[in-house]
Amino acid sequence: MGLILETRDLTKRFGGFLAVDGVNLKVEEGAIHALIGPNGAGKTTTFNLLTKFLQPTSGLILFKDRDITSAQPQDLPKAGIVRSFQISAVFGEMTVLHNVRVALQTKLRIALQFWRPLSSLSELNDKADSLLEAVGLLDFRHLKAKELSYGRKRALEIATTLAMDPELLLLDEPTSGLGHEDVDRIAALIQSFARNRTLLMVEHNLSVVSSLCDTITVLTRGKVLIEGDYATVSRNPAVIEAYLGTGHE
Repeated sequence: MGLILETRDLTKRFGGFLAVDGVNLKVEEGAIHALIGPNGAGKTTTFNLLTKFLQPTSGLILFKDRDITSAQPQDLPKAGIVRSFQISAVFGEMTVLHNVRVALQTKLRIALQFWRPLSSLSELNDKADSLLEAVGLLDFRHLKAKELSYGRKRALEIATTLAMDPELLLLDEPTSGLGHEDVDRIAALIQSFARNRTLLMVEHNLSVVSSLCDTITVLTRGKVLIEGDYATVSRNPAVIEAYLGTGHE
C-alpha cells in the first residue's frame, strides 16, 4: 500500500533537554500503528510534533510524500489528517447531534456561513445520525454532550473526528480513563472504522495495542527502540526491561 506518514530524523529540543532524538517513523497506508513507551519516552512530544502542536528542532515530516514539517495545526484537516485528544474534546452545552453536525459543516466548509437558515442544515442530520449509530449514540442524539458518561463522550469524539472523513486519524490515548466495559466498546469502534483509513495511536493499554495494531513502535529516551508486530516487540529483552516489564503480566 505504501507509506502515508513518514518522519526523517525528527528531533525536538527543549533548551538542553533532548526530548525526541532522530526518530524515523514509517506508517503504512491502511495500518493501525501504535506508538508506545514508558513515561518520559518522548511519545507525547512525538505525537505533538506530528500533529503540529509543536515544531521540530530539526528533521522532516512527510504526509503522502509531501513535506508538512512547517504546517500549522489548522492545515491538517484540509490535508486529510485529524487528531483526537487524550481528554475528551466535545462541546458540552451542545447536543450530541449538534456536535457531529458542526464537524460535518467544517468538512463541507459551510461552518461560517451564518446567513444560511437553520433548516438548510437539516440535510446533514442523516449523515450525523449514521455516524452516531456507528458509535452507539443514536439514542442519545438530543442529550447535551455534558450529560454523557465519560466513555460515551469518547465515542462522541470519535464520531466528530470521523465526520471530518480523515485519511489519517491520530488518536491520543483513546482508552485513557475508561472502565473495562468502555475500553472494550472503544476498541471495537476503533477496529470497525479502521477498515477504510489509517490510524496512528498513542496508547498505554497493552491489551488494546496487542489486539488492534498491525505495527508497534516503541520509544525510550526519545529514540526508537524497536518496531514490529506485537509478538516481535513483546519478546524483545530491551522492551521488556524498558517498558513491558514494568506493567505487563
